[in-house]
Amino acid sequence: MSAWNTAESADFRGPLDITRAATAVLDAQDTIIGWSRAAEDLLGYPQHEIIGKHVDTVLPPRQDPGVTAEPEESAAARGTPLSGSEIRVALHRDGRELLLATAVSDPPGTGTAARVLVLTELEGLRLWESRLALLQGLATQSPVGLGIYDTDLRLTWCNAAYEREIGRPFAEFRGMRADELYSEGRFLTKGYPQTLAGVMQHVIDTGEPILDLHFYGEPPGDPGKNHLWSCAYYRLQDADGHVFGVCEDAFDITDRYEAQKRLALLVEAGRAIGTVLDVVVTAEEITEVAVPDFADTVTVDLAEEVVEGEVLGAGRPAETDLVRVASRPAPAKGRGDPGESPQRSPVAYPPGSPQHRSLASGGLVLEDNTLVVPLRAGGSTLGLVTFLRDSPLTTFDDGEVALADELAARTAVCIDNARRFTRERMASLALQRQLLPQHLPQQSAGGGAYRYLPTDDVTGVGGDWFDVIALSGTRVGLVVGDVVGHGLRAAATMGRLRTTVRALAQLDLSPDELLTRLDDLVSQSAEDQSDASGALADPHEDDATGATCLYAVYDPVSRRCVMARAGHLPPAIVDPDGRLSFPELPAGPPLGLGGLPFESMEIELPVGSLVALFTDGLVEARDRDIDEGLEILGRVLGDRGASLEELCDRALSELLPDGTTPDDIALLLVRTRELDAGQVADWELPAEPVAVGHARELAIGQLHKWGLEELSFSTELVVSELVTNAVRHADGPLHLRLIRDRTLLCEVADAGHTSPHLRHSAEDDEGGRGLFIVAQLVHRWGTRYTQSGKTIWTEQAFPSEG
Repeated sequence: MSAWNTAESADFRGPLDITRAATAVLDAQDTIIGWSRAAEDLLGYPQHEIIGKHVDTVLPPRQDPGVTAEPEESAAARGTPLSGSEIRVALHRDGRELLLATAVSDPPGTGTAARVLVLTELEGLRLWESRLALLQGLATQSPVGLGIYDTDLRLTWCNAAYEREIGRPFAEFRGMRADELYSEGRFLTKGYPQTLAGVMQHVIDTGEPILDLHFYGEPPGDPGKNHLWSCAYYRLQDADGHVFGVCEDAFDITDRYEAQKRLALLVEAGRAIGTVLDVVVTAEEITEVAVPDFADTVTVDLAEEVVEGEVLGAGRPAETDLVRVASRPAPAKGRGDPGESPQRSPVAYPPGSPQHRSLASGGLVLEDNTLVVPLRAGGSTLGLVTFLRDSPLTTFDDGEVALADELAARTAVCIDNARRFTRERMASLALQRQLLPQHLPQQSAGGGAYRYLPTDDVTGVGGDWFDVIALSGTRVGLVVGDVVGHGLRAAATMGRLRTTVRALAQLDLSPDELLTRLDDLVSQSAEDQSDASGALADPHEDDATGATCLYAVYDPVSRRCVMARAGHLPPAIVDPDGRLSFPELPAGPPLGLGGLPFESMEIELPVGSLVALFTDGLVEARDRDIDEGLEILGRVLGDRGASLEELCDRALSELLPDGTTPDDIALLLVRTRELDAGQVADWELPAEPVAVGHARELAIGQLHKWGLEELSFSTELVVSELVTNAVRHADGPLHLRLIRDRTLLCEVADAGHTSPHLRHSAEDDEGGRGLFIVAQLVHRWGTRYTQSGKTIWTEQAFPSEG
């Protein structure tokens, strides 16, 4: 490159130009008769030494390799005329050999001068030839567009690449300004003037070259399509520093720019598509990615089964019922808010349309400025995505078609995953809804309200549950529990535990005994999961292991509530005066872990007390500890003027302000009631045979007071049989109690612990038929055990009116 910086590099005359090269004038016998100063500098001979000598003095004759010339042959060679252009070895005055380029020409006019010999160093000639080739290449073959503008910013010269971009011969646009040629273009690079004239004038004024400016515009030679160039500008001036213009280098980087845009679009698609497991949201995400950078309008149509999470067949005919789930026009098109999701409406495409052909063939279809790509996954066509460009000139090229295919493929996988998740979630939720109470049973112990909120995590459902169980004697059992983990397995485990609790509750077990038996069943289930060698499996493999539960029994007659818990949070109780308390129940271990026994606690609840049972998901959060959650819950429950439904809604809104939860939530609220004294009749009887007749009289008299004479016969038989059995088989005083609630309840309590059994007596048996007769007369009957003995109870339905 240093040769280009020499003074000679500014002279485009060739090294063999006679005005600058070494020259020798020869006569007809090749005797040197003229010698230039440049020749003296090149070969070292001054004029007075070389004039009159033969040219062989400096240019010895050429010889074939390996051949030695005789003296007479050398003499003959001196007479060989020089002609044309040659590469010759010359002898310097000091004996050095120089490789020179020579040229011989005839001098003008007449005289003794026969020819002019021009000599120059071969290296200089080669450099000059390379420079000419370079200039020729820049002018005719270079892909870089070169243009020279004068100080008035008018085009004075351009190369062939620049001419191709304009699309016209140079003579037709010579003298035009750059802003006239690219009137709609603009620079994308920040920090510089945005117009061509501004950039060029800045370079002329400052002399500072500017490199790699990105110019975006529509070339005259390719109308309808924008290009991107990487441009460089530098000032042109002569050896004296006179500025005569500016040179523009412009390299078309449109293909690279489009490739980078496509790569960036794919990266954005990988980040933005499939963020949630929702079919419609995923469809909307591809429209957000593709508009407006890839297409002016994008629509997504899906098979209705896909939206509903159903299973698709392997093949889908062209008549597939499609539903429009997403549509997004470019904001500048003025077709409404692009962020609005369309109402799901059926769409039908006529035969021959690109969409119909795509469904029929299962492949993508390109027609003018419309590109339709099927969404395929697992051998099934899920739907179609249509890319539309408004201008008929901006069609999709091969690279863009491949990009659209890749976008559709990624979207199809995400939609199929969302469809599968939707199907599994719907199945899990359906199972959980079936396993949870559909409504609270009507009972006299208190009014209730509940809320269940499944998690928003990917698993969708979990193992929280609650229950209200009607028990004998107008009592009610209240249950809340939490199974470890989430998902279908946890929901199934929850159903198993809830069913077990309901079955055990019908045995009228105390809360601590019920939890003990439930714990035994969970432990036994874990032990049953053993391998072939008999080694016990990890007990934590069963989701029931580690589950928590709270069980409470409330009696509206005595207003007593007995409760026990297995690792669960205690309930919140608000008395009629609004005072909040959390009973200090013995914690007990979670189910299946063993260890400490379960203990019950009995408390008296004033009429109108509010009992709240809940799972930890309601009061625990990542950004809030449990104590703060309990405080918020207590503040909400303290509003005595609100209904139970309003309290449930307020508890969720204040404890879950964003409406989402990382864990299941179960909340059960019960406001206690008390049976009126007129609904209960209670007598103590001696354990003697005379008590049987007295008990019948008391019962019949009470039924007449209640206006239930129609039940006198059956009740008389029931009381007679139950009191007789108690007198025969039990000790201590007897208690007879009648309760008028939704049914007529008859209870006989004694100090014994032996429960009577229903028997089918033989013809020769003298007894054993009484309890069988009782079972035929009543709606249901049973036995419950207390600390002082047992109670046999029956229920009779009231006579139907009319």
